[in-house]
Amino acid sequence: MTAVEVAVRAEATLGEGPTWDSAAQRLIWVDILGSRVHTYDPVSGRRTVMVTEQHVGAAKPRAGGGLVVNLRDGVGLYGPPGTGEAFRWPHREPVPGRRGNDAAVAPDGALWFGTMRYDEAPGGGTLSRLAPDGTVRTVLTDVAVSNGTGWSPDGRLMYYIDSPTRRVDVFDVGEDQLPVDRRTLAVIGEGEGFPDGLTVDADGCVWVALWDGGAVRRYTPDGDLDRVIELPVRRPTACAFGGADLADLYITTARTGLDAPHPMSGSLLVVPGAGKGLPQPAFAG
Repeated sequence: MTAVEVAVRAEATLGEGPTWDSAAQRLIWVDILGSRVHTYDPVSGRRTVMVTEQHVGAAKPRAGGGLVVNLRDGVGLYGPPGTGEAFRWPHREPVPGRRGNDAAVAPDGALWFGTMRYDEAPGGGTLSRLAPDGTVRTVLTDVAVSNGTGWSPDGRLMYYIDSPTRRVDVFDVGEDQLPVDRRTLAVIGEGEGFPDGLTVDADGCVWVALWDGGAVRRYTPDGDLDRVIELPVRRPTACAFGGADLADLYITTARTGLDAPHPMSGSLLVVPGAGKGLPQPAFAG
């Protein structure tokens, strides 16, 4: 049996996007519908909560400190605490009925950020790239629920999930850092849940949280399922490795839409010693 523990007891409506901030040695995660960014230091137990201006789909560390956040109306930047750097919008594109969702930082320091409609209508979302120089390019359209994004250890492959498709897709990364040659790595079967957030480990395996599936799965680079971690909650949303040696798997969870949520639903879970993660780059913009 794999030991699943509660790292942070919480009642997040829609916990999402765990990210290990190596510079600060803390975990960052969000409650999307609660408009909150959480941090957690597993050594000291210290926690912080910051309320954001809008629903927040993701929060990632910035090089030099501060955060980049994927909000309802676009991508925003917070400066390091105590510096007086004000919040600003490097990219703002409000669309009625749409919000930001999951995001990830690529090996080159660019932010890949997804959007979706609140009603999850097919084709209502996108996946875009915010380069360190501030240039924005929409790479994928006709997306429903833009979710997990990650890269292989050598940076040559990019993984991506549009949840209603039930697929984990993989692309080659071109010389311009844009994805090409999309194909399917794995398919989640009917009744097994929907793929949500993902992380890639040091072996190049892809860990996927299953919304309504109550589990995290690990797939090899060839797409073979080689490990399943069963969870006490129905709606895990995303996972990431953290801790000083990147061996502990942190998992965010949700309570939204559940008539009788498990007491751990909405908490941040952890599986100590689950594997070995990759250092996550900070946004370079």
